[in-house]
Amino acid sequence: MMTKKQMQLAELIRRHFSDVLREEGYYIYGATPLVTVTQVQLSPDMSYCTIYLSIYNADKKAVFQAIEDNTWKLKQSLVAKIRHKLRRMPELRFRLDETLDEWQKAEQLVKKYIDGQSDTAPDTE
Repeated sequence: MMTKKQMQLAELIRRHFSDVLREEGYYIYGATPLVTVTQVQLSPDMSYCTIYLSIYNADKKAVFQAIEDNTWKLKQSLVAKIRHKLRRMPELRFRLDETLDEWQKAEQLVKKYIDGQSDTAPDTE
């Protein structure tokens, strides 16, 4: 569980990194992909920051690779925004957040099951 300070810093990074992606993302991965920051987690010593990203409307692997290749540029933009609010910027790590994709798959399976059940239901006439 994260401490109050970790949660505050994580929220600060999440908000400002979203702004960085909105401003710099066009130059990194183009205008088509929709990239959102879903969660930020900090290590207990606050030296590492894991940023979870959801990517839509594009090839996820290609966009994710472009983001990882430009980590330094994104970190510099983030530092410029929050340098007065923290002493040391944590090392950024990125992960794909596939929670919504998994949720949609589960929803489709449930819908498919329900449709299959209604087709095989006996008539009561």
